[in-house]
Amino acid sequence: MHTATLAWQWPWAALAGVLAALAVIILVAVLSGAGRSGRAATPDEAPVFSLDDDLATEHAAKLLRRWRAWNRVAVALLAAATILAVTLIARPSTVDVSEERASRRDIVLCLDVSGSTLPYDREVIETYLNLVSNFQGERIGLSIFNSTSRTVFPLTDDYDLVTGQLKSAAEILKGVETQDDIDKMSDEQYQKISDWLEGTQNRTNATSLIGDGVVSCAAMLPGFAYGTPSGENTKRQRAASIVLATDNVVSGDTTYTLTEALDLVSKAGITVDGLFSGPRSSESDETTTDMKNQIETHGGLFLTQSNGASVNQLVREIDARRQAASQRDSKAAVTDTPGWWTLALVVLAVGWMVTAWRLRR
Repeated sequence: MHTATLAWQWPWAALAGVLAALAVIILVAVLSGAGRSGRAATPDEAPVFSLDDDLATEHAAKLLRRWRAWNRVAVALLAAATILAVTLIARPSTVDVSEERASRRDIVLCLDVSGSTLPYDREVIETYLNLVSNFQGERIGLSIFNSTSRTVFPLTDDYDLVTGQLKSAAEILKGVETQDDIDKMSDEQYQKISDWLEGTQNRTNATSLIGDGVVSCAAMLPGFAYGTPSGENTKRQRAASIVLATDNVVSGDTTYTLTEALDLVSKAGITVDGLFSGPRSSESDETTTDMKNQIETHGGLFLTQSNGASVNQLVREIDARRQAASQRDSKAAVTDTPGWWTLALVVLAVGWMVTAWRLRR
């Protein structure tokens, strides 16, 4: 919602222009009066014939009246142009008062693509699509990880790109939801999945290194540092969230455990929300319960795919996460608007020149 009102940035300049114009008019009037004043002719002097005597004929009088009419038009046009010129000196402008929504939030979608979670990742990606459809102005990024991580797309507010990438990933993972799907997979489908997962399995004898994946996702966020950030850096950060989808089943030696990773990103002012991506029968397992406790202990929200309200709940939680995340401010913008005034001045100036040309004829 916004309203625009007319304002004058230099009203004192218009006043100065008016005073200058009045001074010129008075000076011209005084000089004209002085030119007309003089000694009256005496009876002994020879008669002096004026132009009025020469124009006493009917045709000449008609031409004189026409000339005087054009002269009045010229004076009126010149006066109007002067008024508009003085008005433009005052810099007419509009003050546009509007309510603007400024989003200062970054969200990284962090997806575990290990063998135990891959059959459920398509459902998670569809959840991500629902999340994105509820956002406006946020920057979104996607990182996938197994033993190592790969950035699918960096932080961006190009939602067409985000939606296209997520839909493409959902289509690629369509063939790995069940063992029957995998058995029927063509070589072309297998290659597409392999290409999409490339870069996530660069360590031998290690899969689903969740703590390392969380840290890699956090590294996509501006202001994140591997260590404790200074107070000044923390203040400069945008509101940041990571949406982590995993089953919390780790195999191999990690650089960071999930607890260590959550401690590190929490110190950087980043909140991690968790989506469980695994079979519903495992939602009560110890690994799942441990993930839930770790996420919630660090201020995040833990959700399961079996919860029908998960997406809306997560969106509301992220939306209310920090006061700096989204703000509505009433802002005023002053903009010069000489357009119509300038056009009117040009029209009057052209009219005056045409009239002056007609008078010369």
